[in-house]
Amino acid sequence: MAITAAMVKELRDSTGAGMMDAKKALTETGGNMDEAVDWLRTKGLAKAAKKSGRTAAEGLVAVHVNGGNGVAVEVNSETDFVAKNAEFQEMVGKIAFAAEGVADVDALLAADLGGKSVADTLTDKIATIGENMSVRRMAKLSGDTVVSYVHNAATNGMGKIGVLVALTGGDEAIGKQVAMHIAAVNPAALSEADMDPAVVEKEKQVQMDIARESGKPEQVIEKMIEGRMKKFVAESTLLNQSFVVNPDLTVEAAAKEAGATITGFIRLEVGEGIVVEKEDFAAEVAKAAQG
Repeated sequence: MAITAAMVKELRDSTGAGMMDAKKALTETGGNMDEAVDWLRTKGLAKAAKKSGRTAAEGLVAVHVNGGNGVAVEVNSETDFVAKNAEFQEMVGKIAFAAEGVADVDALLAADLGGKSVADTLTDKIATIGENMSVRRMAKLSGDTVVSYVHNAATNGMGKIGVLVALTGGDEAIGKQVAMHIAAVNPAALSEADMDPAVVEKEKQVQMDIARESGKPEQVIEKMIEGRMKKFVAESTLLNQSFVVNPDLTVEAAAKEAGATITGFIRLEVGEGIVVEKEDFAAEVAKAAQG
């Protein structure tokens, strides 16, 4: 029986096995899906599937810079304990290097990592380490100079928060200070022009509703909103924020004093935006007892 790509995909999706392992299982069993699943289980290659439904909200962000190009990648695990595992850290470092040559997460998962795809490498690690893992996202940045910073570093180049800053002029010292500011303050955008219009409009509506509760005339409300929105933009955009190193200056002014212009930034924090379902201890024990 001919083994089709659709059959391989179906088996991979149901078992979490690697592509080549799924293909071999189907070949060995003449294309019988149920027998292929059993074949994978006997080889210990299907157990990763049991982990795939569990939330992976811990892990590491790795940053990699090569000249004027930088990339940041978030690889998740279920627990912080695994994030401290040297085997996991080595894999994350290799994934970050592989990310340099691809455009997005889908391409990264298909990229070669020592003879296996990143996706298959992850599946193998899920099976051996025993936790669900995923490459959640990646982002790239280019500029005359790109500087990286990792906050709460677990090892060289990776930790809980990864930051990249692109600069024209200046030096690595000011780039590092700006990157540390970004890690601490988490600006929404570089400048007002880069802000999401929907976010700005939502904030404006909220401020208008608050102002109208005061019962003041519309012309007074308009002036109030103007001032509040200026403050909102200043607090939300990197260039307009007070510099944590010297609050008397904005970040833009501090960079200018150092002879630099900030042209872009990336900030990835492990697990941000992931909703983790909480279980009580008794429920966890019961689940563990059931296997």
